[in-house]
Amino acid sequence: MFRYLAFFVLLFSFCLNLYKNNNELNEETLILTIQLNNRQQIIHGFGASDAWSTQFVGKNWPLEKRQEMADLLFSSEMDANGNPRGIGLSIWRFNIGGGSAEQGVESGIEDQWRRGESFLTADNTYDWNMQKGQQWFMDAAHARGVETFIGFANSPPVLLTRNGKAFGDGSAQANIAPANYDTYADYLVRIVQYFDKKGTPLTFVSPVNEPQWNWSKSNGQEGSPYQNEELVGIVTALDSKIREYDLDIQIEIPETAQINFLYTGDDPGRNNQTEYFFGSGSSVKNLPSLARKMAAHSYFTTYPVKEMVNHRQQLWDNIIRTDPELEYWMTEFCVLGDVGEGMRGNGRDLGIDPALYVARVMHYDLTVANASSWQWWLGISPYDYKDGLIYIDNDFYDGEFYVSKLLWGIGNFSRFIRPGAVRVEVDRSDQLTAVEYADGIMASAYFHEEDKDFIVVIINYDQQSREIEVNVEEREYLISNLTPYITHVDANLEKQKSFAPGGRVLIPARSIVTITGSSSDD
Repeated sequence: MFRYLAFFVLLFSFCLNLYKNNNELNEETLILTIQLNNRQQIIHGFGASDAWSTQFVGKNWPLEKRQEMADLLFSSEMDANGNPRGIGLSIWRFNIGGGSAEQGVESGIEDQWRRGESFLTADNTYDWNMQKGQQWFMDAAHARGVETFIGFANSPPVLLTRNGKAFGDGSAQANIAPANYDTYADYLVRIVQYFDKKGTPLTFVSPVNEPQWNWSKSNGQEGSPYQNEELVGIVTALDSKIREYDLDIQIEIPETAQINFLYTGDDPGRNNQTEYFFGSGSSVKNLPSLARKMAAHSYFTTYPVKEMVNHRQQLWDNIIRTDPELEYWMTEFCVLGDVGEGMRGNGRDLGIDPALYVARVMHYDLTVANASSWQWWLGISPYDYKDGLIYIDNDFYDGEFYVSKLLWGIGNFSRFIRPGAVRVEVDRSDQLTAVEYADGIMASAYFHEEDKDFIVVIINYDQQSREIEVNVEEREYLISNLTPYITHVDANLEKQKSFAPGGRVLIPARSIVTITGSSSDD
């Protein structure tokens, strides 16, 4: 009798362990308590850039393929099964080209994809038929609901640069002389006026990009360095022109190459930019057209995790110490160089690993650096690199396009966290710190007061599945059914079965899950 009983106990134990192993389930349930009244930054949206492939894709590729790619990037519609058709980007960066494309091989930029057309022609007139492919994608974004457009310039137009090229001489000096600041400002204002009249107005104009790099010919693209004092000259001239023409647009600066350059750095002329532009000694901080935000890029600050968290804590501490009213916008990132964990920029990868890595960066940018916006680098890429959401064949006229898990992983944020949502705090039952939970479960939550939408984004970096319980602390809001949308190796923002608040849901290993719900006032 006892032998049979012992046998059945052993058999039951074996089957239970087999079940656990097959489902890779971590036994402990993590309880997430969402504090709707503990509100942090307002989210203005998620975006990407049109540089550089849309100049060919938007002009030459078959219309049907262009429309499909635009739907993937910008659509907020659902298909018949309730799954998103696209990732609903709400911000689009328009690259204001410097004119290297018209120079051809004489531009010194070998890669045709990286040359940029300019609206300003060689005879000093404006041709608004230029950048036609980029304009097509801008129109497509607008037609699908995008309202925030950022016009950003890597280089002034070649007619205004010191060397007649769209890149610098390798020094730290700006490739535009002070005598041309006003002309450059007038050029940017004319572009703003054109898009206003066209019906796709720019929300922000960004006159410089990554001023800490010297941008010589060896970089293989348009670009110019700027000393802080040179950027002050550009901003002052541009603000004067904007006010002269009474334009409804703001200036975005400084597009810092790395976020740590906002608060530190070895080059005193190009670093400590938060204090320089918005500190007590700044000559530009009160200019009416200057947006009260710091725009920076998350490159080279994402690994190891302890350093990633530390950089973002210092960034935010520096910003609120300088001016508590300032916002932080993360305006550019891709997997660049060696970023740890075997993840490198080289090599196109459509799989889940880059999507998870980037989702983790997004989580810390949003929850530690308090980013009010988050923007990827290339919307469409022809390269064998981890820089695109959609990849295309290296063909100027036609080819195949390929959808990455990275697109859908970013969509777990961009499709559901709409402009105007507010990030709210999340309490964890395991009490882990930001560094400690980096290889397991990461969770952030958002609430849209106007739409009464409730959103939780959960990233499971672990090789094991994890059971999660989601609770809402404030009782003045009645949260109805919660619906998960999952991205992992076998799913792209796929809708799952709804569950009630306080219920439990399984978060699969190596996945990104967005849980949405609607609320009403109690």
